[in-house]
Amino acid sequence: MALVNENYLKLQGSYLFAEIAHRVQKFKAENPEAEVISLGIGDVTLPLPQVSIEAMHKAVDEMANKETFRGYGPEQGYAFLREKIRDVIYKSRGVDIETDEIFVSDGAKSDCGNIQEIFGVDNTIAITDPVYPVYLDTNIMAGRTGLVKEDGTFEGVVYMPCTAENNFTPELPKQHVDMIYLCSPNNPTGTTLSRDELAKWVKYAKENKSIILYDAAYSYYITEEDVPHTIYEIEGAKEVAIEFRSFSKTAGFTGTRCGYIVLPKSVKGYTKDGKEQALNPLWNRRHTTKFNGTPYIIQRGAEAVLTEEGQKQVKEMVGYYMENAKIIREGLASLGLTVFGGVNSPYVWLKVPAGMTSWDFFDKLLHEANIVGTPGSGFGPSGENYFRLTAFGSRENTLKAVERIKTQLKL
Repeated sequence: MALVNENYLKLQGSYLFAEIAHRVQKFKAENPEAEVISLGIGDVTLPLPQVSIEAMHKAVDEMANKETFRGYGPEQGYAFLREKIRDVIYKSRGVDIETDEIFVSDGAKSDCGNIQEIFGVDNTIAITDPVYPVYLDTNIMAGRTGLVKEDGTFEGVVYMPCTAENNFTPELPKQHVDMIYLCSPNNPTGTTLSRDELAKWVKYAKENKSIILYDAAYSYYITEEDVPHTIYEIEGAKEVAIEFRSFSKTAGFTGTRCGYIVLPKSVKGYTKDGKEQALNPLWNRRHTTKFNGTPYIIQRGAEAVLTEEGQKQVKEMVGYYMENAKIIREGLASLGLTVFGGVNSPYVWLKVPAGMTSWDFFDKLLHEANIVGTPGSGFGPSGENYFRLTAFGSRENTLKAVERIKTQLKL
């Protein structure tokens, strides 16, 4: 008989966003006249930058011509894009990254989930709590955790609570951990780690021979001076950190899919007998074995984002969403709600009214104001009593949603 991977059976219920979609569909079926506005799933609403559209149209024309047609490209990404990433994202900040340390992919979500394949199943993982579900769920699927406990945590996982009480800053683990997931600016809380805080993690990782898996997908939203735009701004990080980035929320590529991993050749893991092993060649092997590369047309669109004009257009796009974040943040605060985030991030994280769970507040918001958000408990036990709203809607819908919350939500 064909045996299943029973690790999948450890997963709790539906994937968070699938459950949200289910509840929204049910509400719409029962209330067909309702105009539902989504500030839940972090999908963008502005079109792609014009430079990307023009570059992709040109690339399509190339594919229609025998002389310029492209078939399989390098799985790691075309040199024209990797060089732009090296120069615009890293060299401009004084960080020396080589092109063969950059791997272009179909998005940071895939990379964050796939990276764990090059690590042993006996590793102990540490995650911030609340956390982007992909970090935890893919490790559960791989068999790196035990079963779920009554409090919603999983055996074999080190949880690092991030709440208002500790300023959403995870404390260094009191026990040894091997793989550390960090995200700054953070999804879902919208908060950030300072340069000093990141330096503590790099020091810990070096002392404990651990690896930091650093999600920097929202770095373009940073506005404050003391927040690093890449972990490699921290001395020593190139020895212990793998960075994940994306064009999705930066340039609207959620539907066209393009991201990348930076894995310096100086980052080492270990065999069971204690020998050092560079991780870059392992990821290269995994990447080339299981992935045929991001489409040429998409990579040309991503390259255009990294031109001078592309950066200007992206800055305008990010500014639009950050104005939405300000509208949401200030609107909620005017009602006496406690809010976080929305300053260096497109996410606003709020405390739900006393006596309610985060799913209670989800249903209340949906039924009374016809607004969709994301329950904090879906991101982990420490997310209970919190709620996430995103700034990726249109300006019109953002203003309308905030007005409805002010006038229709019975707090």
